[in-house]
Amino acid sequence: MTRLVPFRSGLQDVAVLQNRLNSIFHDFARPEFETESLATGNFVPAVDVYEDAQKLQLRLEVPGIKQEDLDIRVENQTLTVKGERRFQADEKEENFHRIERRYGSFVRTFTLPQTVDTEQVKADYEHGVLTVSLPKKAEAKPKQIKVGVGTGAASGAPKQVEGNATETQK
Repeated sequence: MTRLVPFRSGLQDVAVLQNRLNSIFHDFARPEFETESLATGNFVPAVDVYEDAQKLQLRLEVPGIKQEDLDIRVENQTLTVKGERRFQADEKEENFHRIERRYGSFVRTFTLPQTVDTEQVKADYEHGVLTVSLPKKAEAKPKQIKVGVGTGAASGAPKQVEGNATETQK
């Protein structure tokens, strides 16, 4: 007599199935507007978008992805970031109890505003965070105009008012 233990040999297969089911329900629960900027892939890295007067900056979480496995392109006011996180095949699959990290490729696309200078894009990768800096065009940056007080040309010198109005009437 032998005891049958289902899924013992395919523990990794069950973990993969569980990951896929979780991603289906996660994607189903995502608001519809969020999927517009997302393209196909096995996982979608989180992104922060920051803007100030000089630049637009994106920070993508891509831990475990080698720099050479990242592809960043700007074409026709569209920024595309592609990458792939590969599963480490040197460990025995049957030794895994759980696999929660997502592996495979991803693609993120972003439509850039016309104010971005697409010729000056820079990307840095440090501690699992990819930072893409998109400087703004010079004409798009705000210009400060200094306003002078009391220097109107038509009225001459500014008027000086001293004293109390009730005293000058006496």
